[in-house]
Parts: sequence; structure tokens; C-alpha cells
Amino acid sequence: MARQHPFFTPAAHGFVRVAAATPVVHTADPVANADEHIALIAEAGEQGVDLLVFPELSLTGYAIDDLLMQDALLDEADRQLGRLAEATKDAGVAVIAGAPVRHDERLYNCAVVMANGCIRGVVPKTYLPNYREYYEKRWFSPAADELHDGAGVRVGGDVVGFGTRLLFHAGNRPGFVFGVEICEDYWSPLPPSTRQALGGARILTNLSASNVVIGKADERALLCASQSARAMAAYVFAAAGWGESTTDLAWDGQASIHEMGACLASGERFAMASHLIIADVDVERIGLERLRTGTFADCARREESDVGFDRVLFEARDAGDAADLIRPLDRFPFVPDDPARLDQDCYEAFNIQVQGLMRRMKATNGERIVIGVSGGLDSTQALLVACRAFDRLDLPRKNILAFTLPGFATSEGTKSNAWDLMKALGVTGEEIDIRPAAEQMLKDIGHPYSQGQPVHDITFENVQAGLRTDYLFRLANHHGAFVLGTGDLSELALGWATYGVGDHMSHYNVNGGVAKP
Repeated sequence: MARQHPFFTPAAHGFVRVAAATPVVHTADPVANADEHIALIAEAGEQGVDLLVFPELSLTGYAIDDLLMQDALLDEADRQLGRLAEATKDAGVAVIAGAPVRHDERLYNCAVVMANGCIRGVVPKTYLPNYREYYEKRWFSPAADELHDGAGVRVGGDVVGFGTRLLFHAGNRPGFVFGVEICEDYWSPLPPSTRQALGGARILTNLSASNVVIGKADERALLCASQSARAMAAYVFAAAGWGESTTDLAWDGQASIHEMGACLASGERFAMASHLIIADVDVERIGLERLRTGTFADCARREESDVGFDRVLFEARDAGDAADLIRPLDRFPFVPDDPARLDQDCYEAFNIQVQGLMRRMKATNGERIVIGVSGGLDSTQALLVACRAFDRLDLPRKNILAFTLPGFATSEGTKSNAWDLMKALGVTGEEIDIRPAAEQMLKDIGHPYSQGQPVHDITFENVQAGLRTDYLFRLANHHGAFVLGTGDLSELALGWATYGVGDHMSHYNVNGGVAKP
């Protein structure tokens, strides 16, 4: 019963469920294409999707050449847009479909935005490819500056906003703001989605009919990832697939959803059935990252004379019942799943640590360090870094003064590991038993342990941690060295350290930026 609480719905935590659709294409048949769309809209509604993106010219097909100029086709496409708009009402989904739209005796390649049972706005394509295998300027006019927001176009029986400066905002869902661009637009040096993001869009969408050649899928994925990272946004990409004309080109139906550079979902390429890919994008996180990154706001202010947008309001579906989050969640977020990437990351992390320590040694004219070695992971990593830094600086490893400092709970196994490591690396190893000093301190402060009582509280633990650090600092003074820290980023983030004179203290900590998996 508790799972039905609104807390357990992703929408309550700033997530918007988006989907990219890959319908089977019926060339020059708006009715059949509309049927495919309506089935996918219904499926998306059942799965709680808030925003659904179809490919470019999805209602007619892209590669139909001069058929795009036929009144019969254009009239039917216009009628079917009304059907699609009606379908959004029951499904509770905002939908973006591709269709040719006539306006002022010109034809435009458009994205038609529908929600709440009606058409909300029409965005024409800005950049028309007219090179290699593309001839769009034969049929379409590009979006122009005179097509400003507020201009009206009659489509699907309604007069709605028409232009490249429309943003669509769910009035009942903070942060649910999206912009639209079409295929070639994001191949341009300055994609329209860049200005859309500066204008407040947190979700960027791309309706595409990009044909496929060997290697092109990687390039499209790179563009989606880079645009979502640079614009600090989510990016939903939907490309045409099975059923497009095969006159001289082929299509693979590539679809992907990215968020700030990371791929959340990607679809099956070369599939022969209509399908969706779905992911929950975190628009709240996007907003927070934009707040934290001053350059985003600075750029928006600098470009403010050019990013004036009209916001078209619609109502998104209610948060609804509890639902599972649809997005990849790494059990070990700091450790890549790909072995090659893991090797690369470990190589870079280790050498960053080594370079940092080398620079500190050079800046301080240091020739010795003191390090506490417990036999655990953190001190092992720090000691390996120290050895590599000393080797590269042509300093003898004997100048690495490594101390194991056994206490009340130190096992023979841990201590022997520390000694084996120090001997194997050829550093100067010594052992100082801190138990007598700890017992004296516990006695001086009247702790129950000093009277034979088995009290192992925070005082008992911190006396040992503090003494280890105290010994290391005094040893550093004594030997003209500095203390190399071993505490890692995870410990510091969780507060798993003894504050004050404790194990978070050092003169220089090489593990301070390294997470512990």
C-alpha cells in the first residue's frame, strides 16, 4: 500500500518520461502511417510516457520525392494530423510528429507538436540539405527570420503558432520544457537546439530521416551525446526506419535518448516492426547543473537578444501512481563496465595522482615522505603512487618512510600484508605499536577501557586514529619529510574519518579525489 504514495512516482522527483518512436513507414500513405502512429501513441500512454518523438516526415514518408508536391497527399496528411492530435487526449502524451505543411504558398518540412487533444504548434526545419543524396530545396523552403513566433499557420483544422522560436512548456510540471529541431539542423555549426537550451528548454528533440551508411550511426550518436553535454540537456533522437523508399538509400531506424552526455537508451537498428525506446530524464538535475555552471547563464545573457522564445503551454499527465524508474542505474557508478574503458580510467587516475605528487615534491624541494601503511586498499594505492613518483623523479625509494602502526584490532594478517608490501616495494619500513600510548591516553581521560571494561566506543576508536596521525606528523618533522595522506574521496564524502587530529589529515593526499568502489 505504501508503494502507492506519490513519493514513489518518478515525476515527483523531477523526472520526465520520454520516448523515441520508430514506426514502420508506409510511403506516401498518410492514413496507414497515422494508424502506426496512433498505435504507438496508445502504447506510450500505457507506459506512462510524457513526451513521444517520431521521425522526420513520419506521416508521409521522407523519400517520396515529387509526390511531396501533390495536393492529395498534403490534404490527407493535414487531415491525419487531426487524428493524431485527438489520440493525444486519451493517451495523455505530448507528441511530436513529422509532416509537410503549406504556408504562404510555400511548403515546409515541419515538426507538429500535439498535446491535450489538439495541435499546439508547428516548427519548420531550419537547415535544408541540398548536397550529395539530398535535394530538399527542390520541395521545401527553409525556416526564415520572418517566420517569427506568433505567426499563425492553419494545420489540422486549427490556426497555431508557427516558427523556429517556439518552446513547449508543461505548466503543471516544473522543468518540463522542450524544443524541437529536425535532422540536418543538428549537423549545422550552430544547431537551433543550442539557442533553445539557452532559452530554457531542458529537453531537446530531433526528428530525423537521416539515411544510413557505414559508420554514420556512430557519428549521429556522437552528435547527440555532445549536444546534450554542451547544452546541459536531454536529447531525444528518432530516425526513420523500415519501409522508407529504397530508390538509392537505406535507413536504419536509429533512436537514442541522451542526458548530459550519457546515453540512457538506444533502439534496435534495422528492426522491421514499429517500436519505442523509453527513458526517464532528470530535468531537475539538468536545472541544478545549469545553476551550478555559471558559464551557462553567462552565455544565455550574452545571447539574450537572439534567444527570445514564445512558450506554448500544455498540461502534462498527472504524476500518477507509483512506478519504477526507467533509466540505467550503475551499481558501481565510478567504475566503468567496459574493461577497456576501465583500464583507461585507471591509467589516467594513477598518473594524475603521480603527477600531482611529483609537482608537490618539486615545489617544496622535498626528498622524503612519511606514509602510514595499514595493509588495506587506500594505503596500498598511495604507496604505489609514491613509488612511481619517486622513480620518475630519480629519488631513491628508501626515502619513502613507511610505518605500520598496529593498534588494538590490528590482525596478524593485516600487519603481515603491510610488511610484505613495504619489503616488495623496497621502501624504508618500520613498525610502531600505538597500543601503549593509546592505553595511557585512555587512562588519562578516565575511559572505561582503561579499567578493564570492554567499551569500544567512538572515543576508543578515535584515540587510535588520532595517535596514528600524531605519530606520522611528528615523524615527518623529525625526518624533514611531509605526510602523504591515504584517505579516499568516499571516506571524506561520508565523513568516515576522524576530524581534527585524525586520519583525514595530511600534508598532501593523493587519494582525496579517488572514489572507493
